[in-house]
Amino acid sequence: QVQLVESGGGLVQAGGSLRLSCVASGRTFSDYAMGWFRQAPGKEREFVARITMNGGVIWYTSFVKGRFTISRDNAKNTVYLQMNSLSPEDTAVYYCAATLSWPGPFRYWGQGTQVTVSS
Repeated sequence: QVQLVESGGGLVQAGGSLRLSCVASGRTFSDYAMGWFRQAPGKEREFVARITMNGGVIWYTSFVKGRFTISRDNAKNTVYLQMNSLSPEDTAVYYCAATLSWPGPFRYWGQGTQVTVSS
C-alpha cells in the first residue's frame, strides 16, 4: 500500500501561483497513476488532474486547463501540481491520490493541503 503526503499549500493573492507536491512511500511509485482532487467548503470533492504511471497521458478538468500543470518525477516519488493564475474560486483542500489502474478509481489518498486564494 502506498502512503501519500501533500505539501505546498498556503495563502496567496488572486493571480498568484503555488506548486503543490505529493511524496509517495511504501510501494513502487511508478506502479501508480496519480491524481489531484480538491474539496471546497460545503462542496463535494472534485477531480482536478490525473497523470499516467509514466507521465505520458494527462487529463485535466475544464476549469483548470491552461492554468494548472500536473507532472511527476518517478525518481523522487513525487507528483506536482503547478497552479498559476489562481482565483478565489480555487480555494479548497487539495488532495493527492493514487491508483494502480488507469484512469481509476483512486483508492489511496493523502491528508490534503489547504489552498486559500484571497481577492
